Amino acid sequence: MTARKLRIGVLEIFVDGPASGLVALLYNRMFTKQYVSIMPQIISVWCRQLGHEVFYRTYYGQADIEALMPPDLDYLLISTYSKNSPLAYSLSHLYRSAGVITVIGGPHAKAFPEDCSRHFDVTVGDCDKQLLEDILAAGRDGPAIVSSGRTLRDIPTVEERMPEIRIASFDEGRPGRLTAIPLLSSVGCPYSCNFCIDWSNNYHQLPTERLKADLEYVSRNLPGVLLGFHDPNFGVNFDATMDVMRSVAPGARNPYVMESSLSILKPSRLPALSETNCVFVLPGIESWADYSNKTGVGRRTGAKKLEEVVLHLRELSRYVEGIQANLIFGTDSDAGSTPVDLTLEFMKTMPEVWPAINVPIPYGGTPLADEWRTNNRVLSAMPLLFYRNPYLTFQPANYDAQSYYENWLRLRKGLMSPSLFARRMASSTSLRVKGMNMLRTLRMHSGYREVRRHLHAIRTDKQLADFHAGRSTVLPDYYEEKYERALGKYAQLLPRGRRAPSLGGEPASVGPLAQPLRFVPNAALSRN
Repeated sequence: MTARKLRIGVLEIFVDGPASGLVALLYNRMFTKQYVSIMPQIISVWCRQLGHEVFYRTYYGQADIEALMPPDLDYLLISTYSKNSPLAYSLSHLYRSAGVITVIGGPHAKAFPEDCSRHFDVTVGDCDKQLLEDILAAGRDGPAIVSSGRTLRDIPTVEERMPEIRIASFDEGRPGRLTAIPLLSSVGCPYSCNFCIDWSNNYHQLPTERLKADLEYVSRNLPGVLLGFHDPNFGVNFDATMDVMRSVAPGARNPYVMESSLSILKPSRLPALSETNCVFVLPGIESWADYSNKTGVGRRTGAKKLEEVVLHLRELSRYVEGIQANLIFGTDSDAGSTPVDLTLEFMKTMPEVWPAINVPIPYGGTPLADEWRTNNRVLSAMPLLFYRNPYLTFQPANYDAQSYYENWLRLRKGLMSPSLFARRMASSTSLRVKGMNMLRTLRMHSGYREVRRHLHAIRTDKQLADFHAGRSTVLPDYYEEKYERALGKYAQLLPRGRRAPSLGGEPASVGPLAQPLRFVPNAALSRN
């Protein structure tokens, strides 16, 4: 244990800035706030157990992000996704200029460690309590990229994480209707999907006695509060996991949500979901032309896969009140209008299932990214801010940018269909699911307008069209201006010419900034 008591900030960032518009504000307040990850809470508990003073916060666009942390920290530990990393980088530069040691972990640090090391003192891959203690004992010895190299074997209990849970998930000190308590019953995944950062993480079930203790604790102290399992693929060891879930008395079981492949959710197992109070499932369908092993349909693709998936989900809907099907449009197996037609047919056939449609993203450390970089298909100048829907960060195999977005617009338009919305609302008896679908649909309207403007720009802006076609490697002004609007005052901390990420495979620039910072931080960050 380090000899000195340190002041440590632990911050998870969900968004790239304050929300604009009533719908975005409501969505962030009601849903984005509940996207809290479990690992930052674990890190916060470990820091506290090591004897340090900890300030844990989450950022979902509720305020100026600088206001969330005190200025006189010794360490600032940040976790975020790649799409929000520019804001994390900006905050790191501000705190480093005030003498604070900054550390980044989480999914972005794992995907793009070289890029993180340009902006943080320490970048962490896999972490456990021993590695955390070593980092805090080392002081300013960066920039460094470190990893424990060990599989996570145990985590703090819900009871130990309650201070963090109250901060992240409660409303005015009390759980709200949509409060979700993050849980973890396993790490790793048995599948090796080439787009997923967990593709090489072997599955490992965490101690079942720990899960049992957590379930009993929330049943006694947080009755009726939703549990959110953060396992990459819940229920791989299905029978053993369900036995633990059943250890809580039937009338006292908290509702829970989880993500699982359909291949695990065999029809014979579905009654166990209802019995254990599962209320929401997020199965990965991915593509109609690929990844069929996850859906348990053998080698079936196209219309045959759609037919089998519909039958399976229809049976699942008998036992679970909410289903979200995760889909990807733009894989190398997608071509023409067929994948869009199949997805639209899926929506019409199963309005009760919310289709979450995603753009493929070349996250570092995945076979997909390695293949696309080898073939020069990754848009290497694209800032990480745009590693999100609906932006293309690569060149699709069978679409140019214009035809891709024309198809994407068809998907968005279909999803917002008034008749489909009416059928979706009528198909559910759950007020929780109805409210979620209503707010999601409203949010889709602003997303639809964004895609329409984006398509117009690609049709009319030659610089943009050349960039997406690979005829130019210079980031178009269109993206530079979007970047600056999104980052606001923080954009000057990452000026033009410094926004292209280090994607891996080449030496990272880990030295000091080429130019001194001219940004004047809030007065709170001044130690003078």
